[in-house]
Formats: sequence, structure tokens, C-alpha cells
Amino acid sequence: MGKIISLVNQKGGVGKTTTSINLSASLALLGEKILLIDLDPQGNATTGVGINKGDIENSIYDLLTNNCSVEQVILKTNFHNLDIIPSTIQLAGIDIEFIEKSKNDPTFKRAYQLKEKIEVIKDKYDYIIIDCPPSLGNITTNALTCSNSVIIPVQCEFFALEGITQLLNTIMLTQKNLNPNLDLEGVLLTMLSKSNLGLDVIEEIRSYFKDRVYDTIIPRLIRLAEAPSHGKPIVAYDPKSKGSEAYINLAKEVIMRNGNN
Repeated sequence: MGKIISLVNQKGGVGKTTTSINLSASLALLGEKILLIDLDPQGNATTGVGINKGDIENSIYDLLTNNCSVEQVILKTNFHNLDIIPSTIQLAGIDIEFIEKSKNDPTFKRAYQLKEKIEVIKDKYDYIIIDCPPSLGNITTNALTCSNSVIIPVQCEFFALEGITQLLNTIMLTQKNLNPNLDLEGVLLTMLSKSNLGLDVIEEIRSYFKDRVYDTIIPRLIRLAEAPSHGKPIVAYDPKSKGSEAYINLAKEVIMRNGNN
């Protein structure tokens, strides 16, 4: 049965989409069958795996608004074992549409729409990775409701823990009201540069989250930043880079923690 993992942090610029792309591709490279769901209206995960938005017939928006089936929205990428449900800017208005629909239809469960749509295909994959937008609105709630667990990317910079309490509260509320089985998969330290400040943040995060923090730390690298503009994950763009090594190591940790090794 496929495990569904959401990457969530309402703070932007923490490496969430970079990790969604590269963790998915690295898991695929290690032989796991992966579905990446781009749940961010910016659609950066979509372009990051080489999908041209102009060629998209159906997107996650069409799926959530019942304009297509889940089978019709899944695209194969150029990378073995990696499929994607793409996103476009259309998704930006879904919060308002869901709220309006809830007013007009008391039976409409706006937090369960993604869960209902992907239920029929989740067992076809080893992992389903969801890239969430940098907010805690209806879109992220849909992701949390259908997920088994959450990975929180945290930047190795000052104010790293700012907003984490709010995020943890959202996760606990989701556990209480919508998805009692939701778990914290892990906390991922990202964008580490060579500074003492970064090391202080690592110590702070590890003391706060204990063994939930991955051993792997993602460094701040130009090659990692470049790769999405070429429509490639780092394991395809620069397989021998430190970024590629880091994400392969992270993928191995994820597999090991889930007992699939």
C-alpha cells in the first residue's frame, strides 16, 4: 500500500519544492514507484520534473473540481518510476470555490476532496509525495487529511523555528478532527551554509525534535538551485554533486524508517 507523505511548511523559501522534486526522484532511482502531487498553484514541482505547463490538459485543479478522473490527470515524467499530478495557477482560486460549495451544499466535505480522488490509485505506488503551498489553507488541509505523515523542511537560518508551533498546531488539529492516523515522518534541515549560525540552528532543531530529525542535511548549493530551471531533479542534472548525494541519502533514510529496506 502506498504511503502518502506531505511536505509542509507555511514559511516560503525553505526548500520544500526542491525536496519534493528531489526526494521523489531519488526514491524512484532507488527502485520505488513514485507519484509526485504538485499541490502548489505556482506549479514549480511540475516544471521541475520537465513538464511544460502549456502541454497540460488536466491538472490537480481539474481533479479537485471533478472535471477529470485521477487516471486522466496523472502524467509520466521522463524519469523512470516517477509520475506526477501537475499543477497550474488555476489552483489559486480553489479555496474560495470550496468555501462557496460548502455554503451551497452542506454534504460537501472540502477537507476530504484530495483523499477521495486518490484513494483508487494509491496502492499503485510505493510512495505518494505531496508538495504543499506555503500556507495553511484548504489546499494544505486536503493534503494533511489524505496523508499518512508529514515531512517538515526547516531552513538552517535564524528564525528557523518561527511558525513551527503554528504548523504543529495545524497538524494536531488535523489529527484530532480529520485524520487521527497522521504522523510526523521527520524534520529535514535544509540550505545549510558554512556558518556557525547554521550549526546553532541544527543544535536547536535537534534538541526540539529529537530523533525525528533526519541525519541527512541538505546543503545550500548553486547546482541544486539550477536544476529545476532545466526541468531535471539533481540526480539527473548533476548525479555526482553533493546535492545528489544528499537527496539519495535522504531517500535511503525514508525507506529505512518505513521498513522497506
